[in-house]
Amino acid sequence: MANNESKGFYKLNWAQRIGFGSGDLAQNLIFQTVACYLMLYLTTVLKINPAFVSGLILSVRLIDCFWSPIVGRYIDNRNPKLGKYRSYLLYGGIPLTIAACLLMLPQAAAWSMTMKIIYATVSYTLLSMIYSVVNIPYGSIMASMTRDNDEVLILTSTRMVCANIGQIVVQAGFPIGLAMVAHTAIDWNQAIFMAIGTIPAFVILPSLPVLKRWLGKKGLYYMLLSIGFVGFAALYVIGKFFDVESNNTLVQTAKVMTGVGLLVGSLMWALVPEVITEAEFRTGNRPAATVNALAGVAFKAGFSIAGWITPLVMGMIGFNLASEQSALPTAPKAWFTVTCIFAIVGFVLLTLCFLGSKENITTTPEKPVSFGEMWKEFKANKCLQLVLGIFVVVFLASFISAPVNAYYVKLNEYSTTAQNAILWFTCIIPAILLIIVGYLIYKYPLTDEKLDEMSRKIEEKN
Repeated sequence: MANNESKGFYKLNWAQRIGFGSGDLAQNLIFQTVACYLMLYLTTVLKINPAFVSGLILSVRLIDCFWSPIVGRYIDNRNPKLGKYRSYLLYGGIPLTIAACLLMLPQAAAWSMTMKIIYATVSYTLLSMIYSVVNIPYGSIMASMTRDNDEVLILTSTRMVCANIGQIVVQAGFPIGLAMVAHTAIDWNQAIFMAIGTIPAFVILPSLPVLKRWLGKKGLYYMLLSIGFVGFAALYVIGKFFDVESNNTLVQTAKVMTGVGLLVGSLMWALVPEVITEAEFRTGNRPAATVNALAGVAFKAGFSIAGWITPLVMGMIGFNLASEQSALPTAPKAWFTVTCIFAIVGFVLLTLCFLGSKENITTTPEKPVSFGEMWKEFKANKCLQLVLGIFVVVFLASFISAPVNAYYVKLNEYSTTAQNAILWFTCIIPAILLIIVGYLIYKYPLTDEKLDEMSRKIEEKN
């Protein structure tokens, strides 16, 4: 074991694994708040036109497409005393917490529409840029902890369990928290529907090593995608031809199945260290932050396309989020209070991640990585191109339905036109996207055997 560890194949303990995973839990407390509820806050609480909100989300994400590579390049070319990557959990964690608390100020509801638009634009842009300063180096930590593929799989599983804890806490906890602070009745069916799709993660992720040995890497992905597709089809059939409220058990079961399919998005992060290893094998450099920055851009591209399309297209087909009856309480103070609680807890968890993560494999290029070299790496790395394509599509599938899920359980309260819009975004579009993800996974060429051979040759050179 000592010989293997000297070659970078480190074995990790559970304190390190959970410490690392707490970072993803922390970030998801903020990210899921933005992904699932910011659009609803801007349209139903601040009453901003959905078309503007759509353009704002797209604009901020386009800015991030340029900003993330800058952050990745900056990190790859530096080596701070507190750790090449983990130091940014503290450096960026404090301003991230402050920006998150300022995202939903209760006073903003009383401002003029012009001031609301300026406030929403500035606060969301700043939060997004600061988030990248934490998220990109965090994603790079995993590739710096070990080269061992089995350990990477366990790390990924631990990270994704923690991420899904954050997801379920926000998706169920946010509407419950809003109801408690606003002193309104808690809609338990709605809260369960929002979060129950996360439940499969707690069963499947700990079982990944066994499932992978049984089904193979691609076979595992195909199985998850197939179950997810059936779940989306079931939700459509129930919503289109039956009463949603009277078939609650079937609805929640189908939602769990969709969560199985969307779990593939979580597993995609396990491919990022593989792409980094392949790049190091070809070039001699280990561009962890650069690759994670590009993965982050693809991830956010899926998120941004979803945030852009959802309010815009739903408005075009007759469902205006700003004028329709809101599915959630609209008390401004409630939104501010719940967001601040998640942000502060998140910073505590980022600190735990900083203390629990150990960087064992890091390199700093002899000369700074240029943007031209980053583009050259993207063009040369076919595996990276495929992984980024998968990221875009699978996270588009995940986030295109996120803000609309709160409306599905109240489907019968809306017009036929509105019902069709809700069904398209919660069922039909995600199902189509899962088929595309399956095709892209089919084209992915790296096997565990190839990766082990690459890693051994890299260590022999070193």
